Amino acid sequence: MPEIKILTEAELRQLVSLDADAVDCVEQGFTTLAGGKVVMPPIMTLPVPDHNGEVCVKTAYVPGIDSFAMKMSPGFFDNPKIGLPSTTGLMVVFSSQTGLLEALLLDNGYLTDVRTAAAGAVAARHLAREDAAHVCIIGAGVQSKMQLMAMTLVRDIKSAVIWARDAAKAETLANDLRAELDIEITTSTDIAQAVAAADIVVTTTPAAEPVVMADWLQPGQLVVAMGSDQEHKCELEPACLTRADLYVPDSQAQCALKGELRSAISAGLFSAEHSFPELGQITSGQAPGRQSDSDLIIADLTGTGVQDTAIATLAGSRAKAVGAGSTFTS
Repeated sequence: MPEIKILTEAELRQLVSLDADAVDCVEQGFTTLAGGKVVMPPIMTLPVPDHNGEVCVKTAYVPGIDSFAMKMSPGFFDNPKIGLPSTTGLMVVFSSQTGLLEALLLDNGYLTDVRTAAAGAVAARHLAREDAAHVCIIGAGVQSKMQLMAMTLVRDIKSAVIWARDAAKAETLANDLRAELDIEITTSTDIAQAVAAADIVVTTTPAAEPVVMADWLQPGQLVVAMGSDQEHKCELEPACLTRADLYVPDSQAQCALKGELRSAISAGLFSAEHSFPELGQITSGQAPGRQSDSDLIIADLTGTGVQDTAIATLAGSRAKAVGAGSTFTS
């Protein structure tokens, strides 16, 4: 009978961290996606409106990788009010050759957090100015912390400012990050000023109405929008996309349904047929990235199944190398 490896969140945290390997792993996933042979179906989403929740299912088959992951990711955004995390979930890993179940990664959303932050780092590596040193983080959740940490992996970040609707949460996050990162970290109650002064702006909220306005954006900035991943979400005023010299979706088909691009199309600013270079096309060299230090660039990151298969593969290979996890025989 086949053996199934079971890995807990604690074990996965020991095996996988937000580091250069995770960034490279996710970047390779985007590059492979641009090759046109990845099979990545649309996201399946189950809304749970009575409890401000949703459950997303993402997956991708990547040629050349022996396994593929199916990730189930609940997001229940009122949970912090009762002392629970807003995101949880798990990944189920199958053999690409036989379809047999190989592993259960009981990560409670940790691997999703890592691969999401790693995607932000990939965008910054290829699209931020080389001298980008000041980051503005919009939001104060787990991903806000991880996105700033990810930026420091690919750019020489000297300072950061955090804005959140809850100023106390922003200050708590700033204190946590000061203890971990050797950079100047402040908070702001003036979001327009915080955005305008940044080299890199990262939005990490579940907002349904824009929190960043087009008039605040400046030449040379990179905006990484990663909170909008459902049809009702929107962090950027749609006009932001028309201000950009370059707009880069992680998956145009997905962003047209769930990302910032959806809002811009709905506002009549772009046609649904307009074509944009995807992040994988830039990482693979198929399309140019930043052309000038004055370019304003927006990366629209909705989160892709190829990222999940990539990070699950990294976790699986590391677990195998050290014999981690429990084995269950079905």
